[in-house]
Amino acid sequence: MTVESTAARKPRRSAAGKTGSTGSKAAGTTGTRRATAKKPTDAQPELVQLLTPEGKRVKNAEYDPFVADITSDELRGLYRDMVLTRRFDAEATSLQRQGELGLWASLLGQEAAQIGSGRATREDDYVFPTYREHGVAWCRGVDPTNLLGMFRGVNNGGWDPNSNNFHLYTIVIGSQTLHATGYAMGIAKDGADSAVIAYFGDGASSQGDVAEAFTFSAVYNAPVVFFCQNNQWAISEPTEKQTRVPLYQRAQGFGFPGVRVDGNDVLACLAVTKWALERARRGEGPTLVEAYTYRMGAHTTSDDPTRYRHDDERVAWEAKDPIARLRGYLESETDTNEGFFAELEAESEALGRRVREVVRAMPDPDHFAIFDNAYADGHALVDEERAQFAAYQASFADVDAEEGEKR
Repeated sequence: MTVESTAARKPRRSAAGKTGSTGSKAAGTTGTRRATAKKPTDAQPELVQLLTPEGKRVKNAEYDPFVADITSDELRGLYRDMVLTRRFDAEATSLQRQGELGLWASLLGQEAAQIGSGRATREDDYVFPTYREHGVAWCRGVDPTNLLGMFRGVNNGGWDPNSNNFHLYTIVIGSQTLHATGYAMGIAKDGADSAVIAYFGDGASSQGDVAEAFTFSAVYNAPVVFFCQNNQWAISEPTEKQTRVPLYQRAQGFGFPGVRVDGNDVLACLAVTKWALERARRGEGPTLVEAYTYRMGAHTTSDDPTRYRHDDERVAWEAKDPIARLRGYLESETDTNEGFFAELEAESEALGRRVREVVRAMPDPDHFAIFDNAYADGHALVDEERAQFAAYQASFADVDAEEGEKR
């Protein structure tokens, strides 16, 4: 089994297969060499799992202690977090489709990875997200409506990072891992009893910034956890085109441990992240956690995943849905009744209404702000571009006026 094997993905032709009947002996040798190089990925990578897709508890001697004292109320809290986060995410996607947001990056399918890891953090820990960590923001107490201003274009973030120890969203791929490492090194020098966690995706793992962060964190023993949500697609590029080994194994080359966890298992994500954060607080340095999950939706609302992946692949992962998984466990192993789910559904709808109302009450973005502050003293080319854009904007007013006259 390859690292990113799925039942639905079409097999890719090997280099040897491309040579055809005219391929030389040398070409055949090259093909053999490549096949040999892939052998390390043939074995099934280790995967920490505490809940099966059917909602059955799996024993794990190493990580069970980190969730041994979890109560039924806390399990219901994790379920509530995932349901409300998914509802917020769905509403934001709809608002973008209705023209209220310029863009949205959905977390659909990744709720367990985010809620599990987010709930593992302490109040004094510091989080450095990418632009998809809506569930982690929820866990850190950031009002979900504050996440939407940037995507509407009315602000550059929407919250004070130091109020919740949750940094602003980072659009530049991978750069937040360096920010997190530097912050963690500062914590270590201050002697603080806290840790840092940096989120990034499988695509970002190919960035040089991430490799530099791994190097510095290892050398300086920084109290940082690198949490990679491997949703298997960096926009349209599968993980198998980015790495020859499972992502968590990359940590070995930098001198610190890596763990692959079932990213659709909220209990496993909670336990593994707790372990990694506690290890960081004890002064044992960084850890790489690879949450093996799946991006159920598009990369962003500007993306069309049907152009590069099969529906069968999504269907296979729907059977591993993180919310259905925990619900199965709640229904079979706890005293959770239907009243809880009904109340949560009502709360979910109320959240959706509040998000709509807040977004529609936001001001329209300043269309010309992009031209401000590009140069301290102004620039002729920027002035020209501003004038062209103003004319373009005015053309819509002319069309609207003509349509009004026709009516």
